[in-house]
Amino acid sequence: MSIWGSLIGGMIGFSLGGPFGMLLGSLLGGKISRARASARFSNPAQSQQMFALSLIVLSAKLSKADGQVSKEELIAVKDKLKIPDNELDQVGKIFNQAKKESAGYEPYAQQIAQFYSGNINVLEEVINILFYIAESDGEVSSSELKMIENISKIFGLSETQYQSIKESRKGSDKLNPYIVLESKPDDDLQTIRKRYLDLSKQHHPDLLLSKGVPKEVIEESKNKMRAINSAWDQIQKLKKN
Repeated sequence: MSIWGSLIGGMIGFSLGGPFGMLLGSLLGGKISRARASARFSNPAQSQQMFALSLIVLSAKLSKADGQVSKEELIAVKDKLKIPDNELDQVGKIFNQAKKESAGYEPYAQQIAQFYSGNINVLEEVINILFYIAESDGEVSSSELKMIENISKIFGLSETQYQSIKESRKGSDKLNPYIVLESKPDDDLQTIRKRYLDLSKQHHPDLLLSKGVPKEVIEESKNKMRAINSAWDQIQKLKKN
């Protein structure tokens, strides 16, 4: 069963407060507890539901970042996140509610950071997929870029981590391998290799799946891994010359 089909009903009974609780409460007539702004997941399914919900809400906010909602961006939310046609109605309710409300993206980003505290690699994956959504109409606008960068700061990502994600979105023949591996050209090969191994472990799809990244979007994690591997291959060749 697709994770998108249980977003609203799956959160009933989960102590979800803060902006997400208010958003879902407005769709369910206040059936969700608003006692707490953050909560710990009791099972992997809740973690996956929260990740999926985060993507939908932030995608809705991102679609408004440049002042217009393009057809391509709406298609991206459905197709790139692999939302089945039979579940689009429920997801659309969440998307439209988040899009029309006056609250900005910042409170949601803060709550997501609380939920995934200690799982920086999961938060990095949210940023990675937001780039994926923003790229759908051919380029990432300056307003979209600013929003994604601000979200990364709210998540607690360093500038180096953010730039690594951004750089990894480029094709293997265009990326700067040192930026992707969060290294410097004058670092020795052994130091860079250690960083490569650390990043490979942190962004391995199996690890992300175990931490709540839904299988529906894991392909973008695999693309991140390809960028990490490509960067390491390039650096080895550069260091041998």
